[in-house]
Amino acid sequence: MRYLQLTHNEWDPATKTSRPKVLHSFGREDQLDRDAIKRLVASLSRLLDPATALRTSSGADPGDLAFTSSRPVGGTLVLDALWRRLGIDTVMARLLDGCKRDPRTERVLFALVANRALEPGSKLAAAGWINRRCHIDGLPETSDDACYRAMDWLLEIAPDLEREVFWQVATLLDHEVDLLFFDTTSTYFETEGPDDPVARDAHGRPVPDLAGDPASGPVGDDGTGTAGGDTAGDPVGFRTYGKSKDSRDDLPQVVIGMAVTRAGIPVRVWCWPGNTTDSALIRQARADMRDWTLARVMWVADRGFSSAQNRRELRRGGGHYIIGEKLRSGSAEATAALSRPGRYQHVRDNLQVKEVRIADDERFVLCFNPEQAERDAALREVMTGKLAALIAASDRLTAEKRAELRGRISTMPGLNRYLRTTPGGLLRVDKKKVTSETHLDGKYLLRCSDPTISAEDIALGYKQLLQVERGWRDMKTTLELRPVYHRLEDRIRAHVILCWLALLLVRIVETTTGRTWNQVRDDLQELHVGTFEGPAGTFRQRTELTTTQRDILGKLVVNAPKKIIELGPPATS
Repeated sequence: MRYLQLTHNEWDPATKTSRPKVLHSFGREDQLDRDAIKRLVASLSRLLDPATALRTSSGADPGDLAFTSSRPVGGTLVLDALWRRLGIDTVMARLLDGCKRDPRTERVLFALVANRALEPGSKLAAAGWINRRCHIDGLPETSDDACYRAMDWLLEIAPDLEREVFWQVATLLDHEVDLLFFDTTSTYFETEGPDDPVARDAHGRPVPDLAGDPASGPVGDDGTGTAGGDTAGDPVGFRTYGKSKDSRDDLPQVVIGMAVTRAGIPVRVWCWPGNTTDSALIRQARADMRDWTLARVMWVADRGFSSAQNRRELRRGGGHYIIGEKLRSGSAEATAALSRPGRYQHVRDNLQVKEVRIADDERFVLCFNPEQAERDAALREVMTGKLAALIAASDRLTAEKRAELRGRISTMPGLNRYLRTTPGGLLRVDKKKVTSETHLDGKYLLRCSDPTISAEDIALGYKQLLQVERGWRDMKTTLELRPVYHRLEDRIRAHVILCWLALLLVRIVETTTGRTWNQVRDDLQELHVGTFEGPAGTFRQRTELTTTQRDILGKLVVNAPKKIIELGPPATS
């Protein structure tokens, strides 16, 4: 019978001999707990640098270590920290509890959101990116099928997720949500034709009993609006023809709406069929936000939502609005606002405002930007110069050739605005139009229903609508909303939600660091994790942090990753 002990020889200066000192007794050799010894060795190895640990345990030479891969970790590290700070992982974990789904579904959805922010592509490409080109905590690998299944589940939990994100932005991040900016855009699909029409409910979702296509059956409630006008149940395809904001009326499209806070944080997104009317959009968005029992919401929208019907809808339930009014519309309000005398008051930077009294139940604020007025005048001079050069020799042309020239100019809005045709069919620069346009340089008109807010806040509030427009620009470029690599309605909706979540995290990074996401991303993606393999195992170690990376992590209050990220046994073949 043999007993095993871990001993250490200590020198005895008195006897001038070494004596063994028992550090640990393992017990009888035939009852040895080898798994416990492995755990002890692994624990002790953490006190050593990786190369020494592997060499000590295996007797291998440092040259036996192989540097097998290197992946960026900085971007996913920061996005994951913000994802958890917003409680998105907690919401998903709660909804996954008791659900017969892969417990890694939350990790897959985070990976898809991170992919949109860092290296956007199709879901098939995203799976390859996760497996080979990034490091995501808790998700060493996945498949495109897992990505599609996760997207399907995302639609089911969309209402709970949207509500949680909204209140976390309002409370945890301490962002004001009393002033919400709403705007819409469209994204087109290069397909041969629109989707087959299906009956839809008041939210623009397919009615399962009438749709006739189980594959496009009930989808998650992500706040869609009434499709095809104001009558619920009108059959219409999801990807269908409508007024395109990308000037592609020839292609099917879907309409997307977004609500954004003062700081540019997107708090909710909607997705509607491509021919949905403005009145249906604003009505559904207003109803959805009202369901969250907000005490007071001031809706800010651009000139496309200035119809009387939209304004009435926004005032329901005590709500208020700030909406732009088209000065070139020739409306009574625009004409009156421009004709009223009064001095402008300087507000901030280059912004000047003048409140004019036109109606009892609405306030009108005329805004003026001197620098913009100079740009408008310079641009008009360029346009009229090009027009004059284009029609300079047109008097010598035949009537038919002049008509052809007139037709070409009509396709150029900037030039066509200043073109006049005489009774004899000659082409001239419209000098009266040029004169009238000079009175509009640098000016825009705002409507507001709130009697308490100052004219300055009305103007500044509307100016922040640019945050929404910038959001659309970033969503279509940096996050690559388009092209959409999906044809099923529920997958398209899920794709839009993923883009919204990516934009949410990106905006939090930007507002906190004061830098653009492209700049932050480039710096973070230089932080890599390297993988080393040897006879005794595998370890992963990050590169050293740069001063810029430490500054970014400090501003975002994100802990730097451990130097040794993982230390494990050899991979089994």
